[in-house]
Amino acid sequence: MVDLTREMADLMSALGRPQSPRGRVLMFVSALTGEGTSTVAREFARCEAAFAAKPVWLVDADLQNQSQMIALGQDAARFGPPGTLSQASPDGSVFFRLVPPGRDVSGEVIGDDKYFVARPFLDRRLWVTRVRQQHFAPGQRVRIVDRTTYWGALRQHAQTVCVDVPALDRSTIALQLAGQMDGVILVVSEEDGDVQSRINLKNDIEQAGGRLMGIVYNRARNTKTSAVRRPARGRSATR
Repeated sequence: MVDLTREMADLMSALGRPQSPRGRVLMFVSALTGEGTSTVAREFARCEAAFAAKPVWLVDADLQNQSQMIALGQDAARFGPPGTLSQASPDGSVFFRLVPPGRDVSGEVIGDDKYFVARPFLDRRLWVTRVRQQHFAPGQRVRIVDRTTYWGALRQHAQTVCVDVPALDRSTIALQLAGQMDGVILVVSEEDGDVQSRINLKNDIEQAGGRLMGIVYNRARNTKTSAVRRPARGRSATR
């Protein structure tokens, strides 16, 4: 596993601590697949959990590739042994819906929250979610919903919620969720020179109602330079 402790400490310092007793929800996204967004989101959640007064949640919102819980489970040296599976929704709400809805053997509708679980790590200081895709019926699909009480409910139980979404070149989930987040962190790999795609992502996030709070440069070539661009005053940290 990649250790980004130093970079994540810089990002934590740049973002500051939550200013409200209610937790904050931060989304991590990149323009291109392979820029390391999942790794950055996971590492930030781990470092944040080490100092948080309340649990930190890592929500795996890559609905077609649920990999975060597996990744944590394979690195017990850094995340500790996994705890027991629990429901991932405090109030029965979720940020997605199944189409068509699930039904039990008697034909009754199964709530979407029954397909959403969480597992604790780091002595219950870090929780990671997973959509139980193995329980989907043939032909079922999962869709993001426009309105949900889920993020508000989770804020009551978490200091920070880290939301890992797929890159924009693979899915529009980031744009669907941007306006529901307290802040957005862009992940950029300097190994790829496609600057225009990053500019487009920034503009798209802002147009979707998202608030850009910073940029993480993953796998930066110049190791003497900080990997975090600190937030600027105003709505966007990239201006």
